[in-house]
Amino acid sequence: MILLKGISIKPLKTFEDERGFFTEIFRRDWKEIFTDDIIQTNMSVTYPGTVRAWHKHERGQVDYFVITRGAAKICVYDEINRELNEIISTDKTVQVVRVPGNYWHGFKAIGNEPTIVTYFVNKLYDPKKPDELRRPWNDQNVTPRKINDRIDDPRCNKPWDWLAPPYK
Repeated sequence: MILLKGISIKPLKTFEDERGFFTEIFRRDWKEIFTDDIIQTNMSVTYPGTVRAWHKHERGQVDYFVITRGAAKICVYDEINRELNEIISTDKTVQVVRVPGNYWHGFKAIGNEPTIVTYFVNKLYDPKKPDELRRPWNDQNVTPRKINDRIDDPRCNKPWDWLAPPYK
């Protein structure tokens, strides 16, 4: 898949044994994915079927998402070029997804259990002056002409539908 400029994905290695498993999710020396100085880490729990979208950052915040429990459909929308990346991320295929804040982005918790998202950011959150613009999760103006670099996807040129059944 060809990703929007600045988005990157790094698969993470999980080491399993009879006790459970272990995964490194952040290392300062992973310069190929963590190109920003990380200064805050957050965790969110989202119930199945819930959509947390759309928002973007205008003062340079970059988000690094890791699904540590459950599964999510992460979507990133470039409103200038009307291109959308749809990335499925789960706790079974652990990865870091880098999302530059200038794109509209969000996710839907998919599957039958709550999704836990651990995310790293390069800017401290300021509750008095948050670096966030928001639009409704079902905003009819989010109409991608390209999805995952494809123009033949039948969902193209239609308002993005977070609640549609999985696309094949």
